[in-house]
Amino acid sequence: MREKPHPTETVPADAESVVKNVRERYGSFAIAGASCCGPQTASCCATGDVATRLGYDAADLDLLPDGANLGLGCGAPLEHLELQEGETIVDLGSGAGIDALIAARKVGPEGKVIGIDMTPEMLASARKNAEAAGAEHVCFREGRLEDLPVDDASVDAVTSNCVINLVPVKALVFAEIARILRPGGRLVVSDVVLDGDLPRAIRESVLAYVGCMAGAERRERYFELLGDAGLGEVEILKDVDFLEMTEKATPTEVVSLLEQTGVARDEVEGKVRSVTYRARKV
Repeated sequence: MREKPHPTETVPADAESVVKNVRERYGSFAIAGASCCGPQTASCCATGDVATRLGYDAADLDLLPDGANLGLGCGAPLEHLELQEGETIVDLGSGAGIDALIAARKVGPEGKVIGIDMTPEMLASARKNAEAAGAEHVCFREGRLEDLPVDDASVDAVTSNCVINLVPVKALVFAEIARILRPGGRLVVSDVVLDGDLPRAIRESVLAYVGCMAGAERRERYFELLGDAGLGEVEILKDVDFLEMTEKATPTEVVSLLEQTGVARDEVEGKVRSVTYRARKV
């Protein structure tokens, strides 16, 4: 039976408006065929270079179908998950399928990969890429991270790359992860957290939200919510300055965001962090 969790976090009044903006923005990325996580205004980068800079293995990228790697993300969580053949893994916010298809080779034909995304354009692209890769043990399902279309205690591992920060109520996401994981199941996630308060102009910017900044949670609160959901044994694997990382990939976009909001770089520097962490269902 699929039991729904009831976290205490309240849903903000404008949550659905936020979700609509995120869906439209990432739908446009899928249609354009290339982009990068960060404050974007257009397709902007060499996606292979971005992915390797984030930590992806070039050999894994070379085996992907054209269009699976959109250069989106703020890390390379999958390399730390240590997947075994025959395991079942869920990729939250699977996009065009980069992590799902890499995971498919690691779990083998006896394993199963489930990608979850709320953006129809991304799902269409991912399914096309899975077919091109001959990955019959990969499926992509439309759904929200706050209400995953996955059975209770049915998966061994969960991954996600720079997506949870885009969800208005993160407690619901963590509760859902705990629900679908088997006892002792594990997750490795790359995401954005805050080590300080952002200027109001950034917090209220739609462009900053879809660019993985304005929706980020304070670090201490983020991991408190994770623990409240029954996910523990947290280990930080990587912790870098998100603004610096984004500038290396798309410097003009960072300048554009700061100019549009009237915010100086030093008002944001060091406050936005890209973290990759490991945890387990306890």
